[in-house]
Amino acid sequence: MTGPAQPTAADLADRTGLDEQLLGVPVPLPALRDPLPAVRLDYTHFSVLLRTDRRLAAVAGVGIDGALLQDRPRAGIDWRLDPRLPADQQTGEAVYARNDLDRGHLVRRADAVWGATDAEAQRGNEDTFFLTNAAPQAAAFNQGAELWLGLEDLLLANAETGERRLVVFTGPVLDPADPVYRGVQLPLRFWKVAAFLDGGGLGATGYLLDQTQLIGRLPARAAASPPPPGAFRTFGVPIADLAALTGLDLDQLAVADRLPTVVGQPAGDPGVPAGWVPLTSPDQVRR
Repeated sequence: MTGPAQPTAADLADRTGLDEQLLGVPVPLPALRDPLPAVRLDYTHFSVLLRTDRRLAAVAGVGIDGALLQDRPRAGIDWRLDPRLPADQQTGEAVYARNDLDRGHLVRRADAVWGATDAEAQRGNEDTFFLTNAAPQAAAFNQGAELWLGLEDLLLANAETGERRLVVFTGPVLDPADPVYRGVQLPLRFWKVAAFLDGGGLGATGYLLDQTQLIGRLPARAAASPPPPGAFRTFGVPIADLAALTGLDLDQLAVADRLPTVVGQPAGDPGVPAGWVPLTSPDQVRR
């Protein structure tokens, strides 16, 4: 089966990216607080803020219209570089070759597959396969971390069954101490914030997946092979803490934080920062 033709920069000129008015309340793509090298790239229904020094996204933001979601196949769509950026500013195929690293979607394919027409939904489908929308993830995380994927499924199902609209921001925690592999620093933690209308106002919840053995970080080192993934742990996290970890301006979302709607925090869980809720089941998230 022949896949879509490789796009040119001109082919992407009409992409408008995240609809910041989708919820009826302006929810813009978060900006970096510090003047780090970054470029915004717009796609169909989502936008990516790429840290060119890290060759990975600092944040990807997608709007989801549950009433217009479609089910379209991924068959025949290959991962590719974004033609609007030099290849050496993106994490390309060399990082993923002959190892257990997956190209982990930041904006999930299913989240962008919606629209008033089949063509619009298919553009969203294909656009999620730009490598600027990927981050290296251990295969066990990308393919089998049931709780993290369960949270993503929960968000999408909530939009679809209720025909609701959501805005979801996600990205890796780009820690300066992340280990280096084939010239790219591999992030060890990933975060997500879901924004929605709650009682007529904006609500938001934040989550973090830590793939190290405990909260913390592996020592920086040059690696001939990817670091072991360790244990996967998922937390409900105050959005203000995510802002501190990522260097992103999440003030609007922090004010709207609904973390108290996440239940079931064990008392005195060692090594977990105050206010972080270890999650063992999506059922702990009230909706």
